[in-house]
Amino acid sequence: MTPLLAKLLHGLCMVAWWVIRRPFERKTKRNVLARDAMDLREKALLSVSFAGLGLIPFAYIATGFPAALDQAFSAPRAWAGLLLFGAALALFRATHKALGRNWSVTLAVREEHSLVTSGVYRFVRHPMYTAFWLWAIAQALTLQNWFAGPAGIIGFGTLYLLRVGREEALMRETFGPAWDDYAARTPRVVPFLR
Repeated sequence: MTPLLAKLLHGLCMVAWWVIRRPFERKTKRNVLARDAMDLREKALLSVSFAGLGLIPFAYIATGFPAALDQAFSAPRAWAGLLLFGAALALFRATHKALGRNWSVTLAVREEHSLVTSGVYRFVRHPMYTAFWLWAIAQALTLQNWFAGPAGIIGFGTLYLLRVGREEALMRETFGPAWDDYAARTPRVVPFLR
């Protein structure tokens, strides 16, 4: 494993993320929204997360900038990051599959929206957030640069901290006691951790 190979493989994982998501984006565009919470705050949070997990690592992979902030390269650390990214992609795919037509990139409720509590949703309420956390940690391990590596943790962490409460309030408003029962028995992001 070399730094260049680690960057290229990380880039391929980023492409795989898009390949997984794209069919679901096309399918859900046809579904009518009952409620959409896309506002300036949501757009800003999505932009910050996209910068940290997409733009900054892509720019680093493509240009090597800022090379002055590169860390001493560790092949085992890069392999660990790539394995973690693989786990993130598998979870990401399972999450999309479980959600089906209920999926949305924004905080939205669709007509005929149902509360999904099966599949990976048996273990955590927000497995997609779990997948993004795994990706962000993988990025810090694989892209061994003091700027590009932690950009995912900072970018996605900002979205998560400022969005998850709002998302849960939307679910509570939409599903009422069914959501409360589900939330009471299912951890938020980390299985078996309350």
